[in-house]
Amino acid sequence: MSANSKIPEDKHLQSALYGTPKVNPDEQRRYLGTFRERVCLTVSIEELTQDEWTQGFAKEIATEQAEIIFFNGNIDQSKLRSYILTATKSGVNFTIKTNPEYRTNPDNLAIVVASKKAIYVQTVDIAKKHQPDQAGDQSAAPKKKSFWSRLFKS
Repeated sequence: MSANSKIPEDKHLQSALYGTPKVNPDEQRRYLGTFRERVCLTVSIEELTQDEWTQGFAKEIATEQAEIIFFNGNIDQSKLRSYILTATKSGVNFTIKTNPEYRTNPDNLAIVVASKKAIYVQTVDIAKKHQPDQAGDQSAAPKKKSFWSRLFKS
């Protein structure tokens, strides 16, 4: 240790005193504990509250790149319920992160779908990759006739 410095120069001693240094801690906080190059889909808290994205989410987690899902556990669980059920049905592993460093501002992320290795997908925002689900649009599906209406045609 030098005479002018109070910080020990030995890396082993530094990591024992201050903890293991993290690589890109701001990026890891932004993407709920993972690196950007592993991310294949993100849903912000604002997008989560504005639209329903479960169909686009289901399509994305069906790909082979989607190996793990991170949910921001600091937001209301009722907003995440349909996404957690979809992830459970698909069999993809997921983690709910409740660390206080994961914020709940509208621009923070609510859901991150990632790979365990670097894949680097250019567009990861769900609003740019998929259209919001149209839950109220029933006109596209043909209406089935009941048994009685088929039996007694009028």
